[in-house]
Amino acid sequence: MRKYIFTLSCLLVFAFGSVLAQETETKKVEKPVRAPFESGYLIDNQTTLIQPVKTLEFAIQHKFGTVENGHSDLWGLYASGANIRLGLDYVVAKNIQIGLGVTKERMTTDFNAKWTILEQTRSNTIPIALALYGNVAIDGRDKDQFHDDFKASNRFSSFAQVIVGRKFTDGISLQTGLSFSHYNLIDKGSYHDKVGVHFNGRFKVSPQGAIIFNVDVPLDLGYLDSEADDYNNPEPNLSFGYEVSTSTHAFQIYMGNSKGLIQQDIMVNNTNKIDLDNFMIGFTITRLWNF
Repeated sequence: MRKYIFTLSCLLVFAFGSVLAQETETKKVEKPVRAPFESGYLIDNQTTLIQPVKTLEFAIQHKFGTVENGHSDLWGLYASGANIRLGLDYVVAKNIQIGLGVTKERMTTDFNAKWTILEQTRSNTIPIALALYGNVAIDGRDKDQFHDDFKASNRFSSFAQVIVGRKFTDGISLQTGLSFSHYNLIDKGSYHDKVGVHFNGRFKVSPQGAIIFNVDVPLDLGYLDSEADDYNNPEPNLSFGYEVSTSTHAFQIYMGNSKGLIQQDIMVNNTNKIDLDNFMIGFTITRLWNF
């Protein structure tokens, strides 16, 4: 009898060990892909990447003036009208991030959140990453900068976006997205609401360097906004540049034709056509701290 009990015990231990091994193997296979992007920012857009829980990301975004005056103002570096945003983003739970930022243009304060619903897996059982991003922004200018019928609600704007990304190879990651932007108060002939599409990505050319690009296209759907008189559709935004990254930093330098740094500003208020004279030099720097 003892012999049978011993044999049965050995079989149970073996079976239990096999199940654990299979579960461990499955978990290893289902891990998300490594570093589809180096930062939560790609130029002035968001990526599907969210850092580990309890990570704080500090972002400095800066755009100089246009390059149209050439060496007289050092291709816009010394031009007036530079735009700056300082932002803090904190990962409160797995794949959930909240943040805030302050932008020089219109002294805008934005409160934002991002949720990566799906992560691309190394085994390709989940072939894409899927994220939702949104913000609410408050125009901080004095009220005499607004229309005569000023209301507190005139200060508010918002942005919502769904982002789909995929890391195709160790060196190529691409994203696309669909967005909706809204301003409570607009100038005559502008839109309250704007639907847009987005394309961006990175191509690694060295272990720490990558070529990056971004395209934002506001769609001309005038019927969505009955209050606009003459439909002045915003201009598309094209940006391209180079990224250098380390384990805790990402530095991106680029050129683009939109002055905006928050997404609804880029999608609703950009009047600069894609023309060499309208391009401006910009950079985005991010720094990570883990707590």
